[in-house]
Amino acid sequence: MLEIISLYSALSASIWIVAGVYIAGRCYPNYSHAKQFCSELGAAGSPTEKLSPLINNYPLGLLFCLFGWYVVQLENTAILIMLVGWLVMIHGVGTWIAGYFPMDADPNTKNPTLSCQIHSWAGLVMLLSLLIAPIFVAVSSYTGISFRLFSILCVCITCYFLVLLTQAFKQKGSVGTYQRLAYGVQLLWLSAFSLVL
Repeated sequence: MLEIISLYSALSASIWIVAGVYIAGRCYPNYSHAKQFCSELGAAGSPTEKLSPLINNYPLGLLFCLFGWYVVQLENTAILIMLVGWLVMIHGVGTWIAGYFPMDADPNTKNPTLSCQIHSWAGLVMLLSLLIAPIFVAVSSYTGISFRLFSILCVCITCYFLVLLTQAFKQKGSVGTYQRLAYGVQLLWLSAFSLVL
């Protein structure tokens, strides 16, 4: 039973985050999904500082860790696929850390607090873990060629949205839109990976 729950926990996480961010956004007056980071929902001093980690980071971290565990414990699997499982668990732990240590209210602050710095490093680990994982799948022969090509495509699209996100951040533009698109592609890949296992 636990294995079945763990297998579909990646797909559950993708659905959960959409609902969780929507609910937290509704509780944050004048919150803009297009112009604000998801992390601003749990930022220090925000109206949803306590709520957002409770409904987003903590349950999502558990779902990612469950799926990562499922991949790691698969029998007769390639080392690269096992590493993918560990990367997904690292992503889950990063999600917990990013929730426990809130970012500063102003994402453009010149002197971020220690909590914000930890939050940012956790976010970087989360980003890299789900950028490296599809590359490992793409170079492995564990899945079919179509999914390996899909994995490469997802990495390229994610990187494209990250470039747009960086530009939007410098111009104080629609960072929320590009962050959601970049992370959405990563979660789409993770969900698809769970379905091909």
